Amino acid sequence: MVEARLVDSKSTFSIFSHLLDARILRALADMGFARPTLVQAKALPIALEGRDILARARTGSGKTAAYCIPIVQKILSAKFSLSNSDEGYQMTRAVILVPTRELSEQVTTCLQSLLTYCEKEVIVVNSATGSSTHLQRALLADKPDIVISTPSRALGLLQSKTLNLSSLESLVIDEADLILSYGHDEDVRQIFTGGYLPKVYQSFLMSATMTDDVETLKGLALRSPAILKLEEDEDEASLLSQYSVQCSEVDKFLLTYVILKLRLVKGKCILFVNDVDRCYRLKLFLEQFSIKSCVLNSELPLNSRYHTVQEFNKGVYDYIIATDENATSAEADSDDETEEDGLQDDAGDELTPTQRARTNPDEDVQPEPTSTKRKHPDNAPQPGPSKSKKPKRRTKSDKEYGVTRGVDFVDVACVLNFDLPTSSRSYTHRVGRTARAGRAGMSLSYVVPKDQWGKNKVVGCLESAKNDEAVFSKIEKQQAARGSKIQEYKFDMKQVEAFRYRMDDALRSVTRSAIKEARIKELKAEIINSEKLKAHFEDNPLDLEYLRHDKPLHPTRVQAHMKHIPKYLLPRLVSAPAVEAEEPTVGFVPFKKSSARGRGRGRGGRGGGGSRGGKKKSDPLKKFR
Repeated sequence: MVEARLVDSKSTFSIFSHLLDARILRALADMGFARPTLVQAKALPIALEGRDILARARTGSGKTAAYCIPIVQKILSAKFSLSNSDEGYQMTRAVILVPTRELSEQVTTCLQSLLTYCEKEVIVVNSATGSSTHLQRALLADKPDIVISTPSRALGLLQSKTLNLSSLESLVIDEADLILSYGHDEDVRQIFTGGYLPKVYQSFLMSATMTDDVETLKGLALRSPAILKLEEDEDEASLLSQYSVQCSEVDKFLLTYVILKLRLVKGKCILFVNDVDRCYRLKLFLEQFSIKSCVLNSELPLNSRYHTVQEFNKGVYDYIIATDENATSAEADSDDETEEDGLQDDAGDELTPTQRARTNPDEDVQPEPTSTKRKHPDNAPQPGPSKSKKPKRRTKSDKEYGVTRGVDFVDVACVLNFDLPTSSRSYTHRVGRTARAGRAGMSLSYVVPKDQWGKNKVVGCLESAKNDEAVFSKIEKQQAARGSKIQEYKFDMKQVEAFRYRMDDALRSVTRSAIKEARIKELKAEIINSEKLKAHFEDNPLDLEYLRHDKPLHPTRVQAHMKHIPKYLLPRLVSAPAVEAEEPTVGFVPFKKSSARGRGRGRGGRGGGGSRGGKKKSDPLKKFR
């Protein structure tokens, strides 16, 4: 849903009636797009003139429609004067490159809605899906008008001559600031310098931030572009409350159990971890207390991942545990702004805008996938000998999987950084999943002190957590430069300690063999679900329970008494003043010592009894101090 302040209230799409086909305008009306957003209002006239565009606008500003609309219009205009029998009627005229498969699904959905009344005239193929090679060859043999792909998949199709771009008219690079940092840099360079593209075509670079990576792509892809910058409001940062907690690896589980079980989070929450093992460890740990959650990682089939996000957005699940694997691979290196980014700039500057399709490749492309696969197991955070084969098997999906940006999470109340990312950029992308659409949101990050790292051999020793303090200092500096401050909160551990014995029991039951069994069980179930998503779910739309992604895995015994919290464990809360107030909105309502009242009951014990949760920005962790 587009934020109201990003909509151009002074205009409607009818002002483009002389530029856009009536079928497009009708589809926009069906989609509920009465007024264009600011980026759409500025980009559409320029794009339809044929100029290259570099657009900077935050996520949720309508960037996808800003390039989809002119692309569809150009294709309809080109076909208007041709008949079906003409040689140039059916050819690939547009390519849209995105960093992740999840984003490719969202772009495909947007295009399909836009083509409601002209779907026979304009054919769209998403080649980033996990479909078989033979199926992709058959689809691309028909020369679809628009091809959506990740750079690595597009390069493979071009090298095998399955995809022909000799008649290309439009090239889009969406989320341009992530394309290179997600490991697609060599693939992108091969596409631009390998002689696959014609000399003249229109380019779109859409990005939420202006980084050195974007400058590199600008030199490769654009000629005298129109640069559109939509600055954020000054109050944008005030909608996001940021907090951090210094704690050990074990205390991460304790605090997460307390926060979720006492319902101190109001609304949906994304919990970010840095590897797949920890994703399942956290899910199994929460299952011990009957806290339902679903997982999102690169091991799962694409359709299942996409369906999980859709169900989360609909409110079917409250908690989603997302594995941010790029935070420990591609993003980690990009944090050294002074060195590596400078080298990328130099490499990008060697190619002027007029040279983008003339340089021949100097290196062989075939060994690249193999070399990438060999690097991943070495960089993985000590997976152990028994798991060394798994990272190799999912290496390819690592490049095309991402949840920190591009994926459209709706109405996220809280982002919990269970594992701190390895770069300030990745942190910004994570917390950007909340405080959107003009709504308040919050983030809480666990930071492991260096002297606490590695003390617990079972849940500790996460390689990325070893440098948490150094990374967090960079994050604080970056946020301070943006006018935001990460507040540090110290929990009242005396009240939290009462829950520790339950946490210890649950954590002991989550063994390595249980995690391995859970991963296999989940993967098998999701593969079945993925096939059902294609056929069974379309025929049986009401059969949602069959496809729930938060079903308990239960590889270990779950004790029934752990589901409930005895009253004597509930924290003491300050009595609320005698003032009527609305139900608190997003945020934590933590513990605080009190000598005036007894133990909280009912809604108070879950953190719903505060009286200041209305219009002011919440102070979520106030009572934990």
